[in-house]
Amino acid sequence: MSKIAIKIRMMKVEDFTAVVRIDEKVTKASRADYYHMKFETAVQSTDHLPTSLVAEDQDGKLVGFVIGDLYVGEYGITQKFATLETIGIDPDYQQQGIAKQLITEFMTHLKDLGVKKVSTLVDEDNAKMTHFFKTNSFTPSKTINMERSF
Repeated sequence: MSKIAIKIRMMKVEDFTAVVRIDEKVTKASRADYYHMKFETAVQSTDHLPTSLVAEDQDGKLVGFVIGDLYVGEYGITQKFATLETIGIDPDYQQQGIAKQLITEFMTHLKDLGVKKVSTLVDEDNAKMTHFFKTNSFTPSKTINMERSF
């Protein structure tokens, strides 16, 4: 894994198109509506502390992102906690340490905000993402994810 020089900064509204482009390259699907909702909450809302970050290469091209949210008191949990909701690295820039750098900066930022725990969800069949999060010090949660099918 060869690392490239990147700059990590807070996500801005102007990053929307690049984030959607990266996600489409990774997932092979358009999820613009999902990102409209995420940007309204994570980037545009004045009711939320900003937690979402982007990674730019040396030319200023957006090559990765992480979207998270901060919670205080939700679900009956009394301490500040956060979620890592989406992470994406442009496939042309994967395996270069960018995701690790984004996660590290994301965690530092959240810790500075007083967060004690960060959660994310991974499909149990997605071995690649499970491995990625485990190598970044995530462990299986004691929280039970409940669902109801229709």
